[in-house]
Amino acid sequence: MKISCVGGGPAGLYFALVMKTRSPEHDITVIERNAAGSADGWGVTFGGDLLEKLYHSDPESAQHIDRAAFRWVDQVVDVQGKQVQHATGNGYSISRQRLLDILAGRARSLGVHIVFGKEVTAVSQLPEADLIVACDGVNSRVRLETGNFQTDVRRQSNKYVWLGTARVFKSFMYCFVRTCSGWVWAYAYGIDAKSSTFIVECSPETWTGLGLDTMQPHDSLSLLEKLFERYLDGHQLTGQVRDGADVRWLNFRTVTNQRWHDGKIVLTGDAAHTTHYSIGWGTKLAIEDVIALTGNLRHHGSLKAALESYERQRKEALLGPQKQARFSARWFENVSRYIDLKPHQFSLLLHGRRSPLLPSLPPRLYYHLLRATEEITVLRELRRKMGPKEKTIYRGHTSAQSADRSTNDYHFGQMLNRTDASTSHPPVRAGPG
Repeated sequence: MKISCVGGGPAGLYFALVMKTRSPEHDITVIERNAAGSADGWGVTFGGDLLEKLYHSDPESAQHIDRAAFRWVDQVVDVQGKQVQHATGNGYSISRQRLLDILAGRARSLGVHIVFGKEVTAVSQLPEADLIVACDGVNSRVRLETGNFQTDVRRQSNKYVWLGTARVFKSFMYCFVRTCSGWVWAYAYGIDAKSSTFIVECSPETWTGLGLDTMQPHDSLSLLEKLFERYLDGHQLTGQVRDGADVRWLNFRTVTNQRWHDGKIVLTGDAAHTTHYSIGWGTKLAIEDVIALTGNLRHHGSLKAALESYERQRKEALLGPQKQARFSARWFENVSRYIDLKPHQFSLLLHGRRSPLLPSLPPRLYYHLLRATEEITVLRELRRKMGPKEKTIYRGHTSAQSADRSTNDYHFGQMLNRTDASTSHPPVRAGPG
């Protein structure tokens, strides 16, 4: 089969190399609009679950990624210098350029042809192919030109900018700073031994109130360095790697598509869907997309059946992450609702921001309910550890009604802090992943 991948980001490159490892006879070309070595952005984050999938799909590239990854430990929430530390274990991050170099090198070694510096604005520009994989991001030209995917794009209200710094953050840190125009906050995490990603976010009112909407890039960097002076420890902030000092404030766009394939064209990664960067799953979900796509192409006899199966699987898998991302984005758009809580209360609600109940309850009430359910969990664990005799006695005095109540308490607690294991990562794997 002859395959063209439009877009040389993690999704396109990983699809190409995994497809080649499973079916070496395929003729695969990856076309990337940027020049080689000129990736946008700083670092991406990921968890051990994704690393396991990488090892399963292609151990050789996984080993290189594992060795190159920066490991940060735990999380810190800092509000105006008052810190709360959370023991969340290790997280992983890596420079986006380093990740792309690893994937491109592995793909080339397998016989994948990579073309840099060529922008595809129309499918007619592509050589004849049996399959076209659109991996060209949120602004996918392939998706836009085709127009048959029933795309919906929703713009989030907050402003954010993706920056870097030479200050190396050894823990993932949320930094909240009060200004005369409102709150500004940053997500900071190390990506190698010399640098970190530093994402700044604020409400549109704060953005305009501080004059960031009209400032020159150098002036806005200077202002942000002053605001976050306590956390930067004398280091400067830098704009996009490719653009030097350029500072581009953005509004996150949530992209969904009713259809993910049209004829021989299929969408993956940000071209198919986006989830708010505050849960840090962009790279993870894109990689999972292409792993699923290669698996379906291998196991189905027809292209149509493979693409239909891929679409069903990935849409179902995305229901949870997309819901979590919506609640997470909403939480940060309403920071003022929570910021006056005590630091430990604020921090706990930040980590519980994916709960569907949180927006509907007063923050302090939610906090106390959450603590109550945690205490019930502790009591339940103690009960589990009781000896057989004590268990028998306890069961003998426990009515069916109280047992039902215990079960209901458990499910209520799950709803209060509805997350998955990743809640202990970036946002846990926060940052445009």
